[in-house]
Amino acid sequence: MSAGTSRAIEELAAAIGDRAYIDVAKWHLYLGDAKLHTPLAEALYPLIDDGTFTEAALTKVLANISVPLGGGKKTLALADLIPTGSQADLLSAIEDYQRGR
Repeated sequence: MSAGTSRAIEELAAAIGDRAYIDVAKWHLYLGDAKLHTPLAEALYPLIDDGTFTEAALTKVLANISVPLGGGKKTLALADLIPTGSQADLLSAIEDYQRGR
């Protein structure tokens, strides 16, 4: 991974880290606080970079990221932990990032 790509992923992670959250028992934990923003940015950046990012692609990426719960006793897909409204905020943050590139 080039330095430019690493920096772009860090910028994307920063852009999404405080805009979207997971909901656990009505507690909102932002992706940055949960340390999920960087793996998500790493998965999304290639799609953004090659112009194939869509809302459907976002849904697929969220479904493919496993989040360990209870010290790893269980895992859930990130898609199952992000409420619909927060996913819309995530999409908006990604679109804002794309416009700023």
